[in-house]
Amino acid sequence: MTFGGVPVAALDFYEDLEADNSKAFWTAHKSVYEESVKAPMLELAALLGPEFGEGKFFRAYRDIRFSKDKTPYKTHQGVVFHDSSRYLQISAAGLFVGGGYWHTSSDQVARLRRAVADDLAGTALEKALASVTKSGLNVHGEQLTRVPSGFDKDHPRADLLRYKALTCGREFGAPKWLATKRAYAEIAKAWRAMSPLVDWLDKHVGHD
Repeated sequence: MTFGGVPVAALDFYEDLEADNSKAFWTAHKSVYEESVKAPMLELAALLGPEFGEGKFFRAYRDIRFSKDKTPYKTHQGVVFHDSSRYLQISAAGLFVGGGYWHTSSDQVARLRRAVADDLAGTALEKALASVTKSGLNVHGEQLTRVPSGFDKDHPRADLLRYKALTCGREFGAPKWLATKRAYAEIAKAWRAMSPLVDWLDKHVGHD
């Protein structure tokens, strides 16, 4: 397989799917999904694999059992690389890349808070966040509205103590290079820039 970029047809496919999220549309345009979305994304994942680990593709079908929204198909294609805590997706809006810990257990949250509160580890986190922000990445993550109990509300890193999960990412949109082989290099570059935060999380929070 030779990766040549993610074609504009992939973004157009999802724009049309947002307008008509039905089985009839999907059946009629499944070949577009297979050729313009799935195939180039598989090729891209294979290129990223040696450095970032195996990519896991999310299903195109939504789980609607407990959702009020009964539209059957996801309006984006996501791929997660669990080994390196990286993520990418394609949608009508274009390319999004991310990294970090999205879903955390109660034990992970406890370790995160202890590390944030620690002078050495907490200071290292501040430096890591400054680094990823300088690289053009945005910091995200589920947060409490106030500092959790057991911690000083006036702690110098009170804002970081409110996080239950920490991620960083960037919305690239649809630059011209997305449809070329340069897309691989741009994604890899962005993912490398996430390393200070991901490495900190791996060291101080870890996976359960």
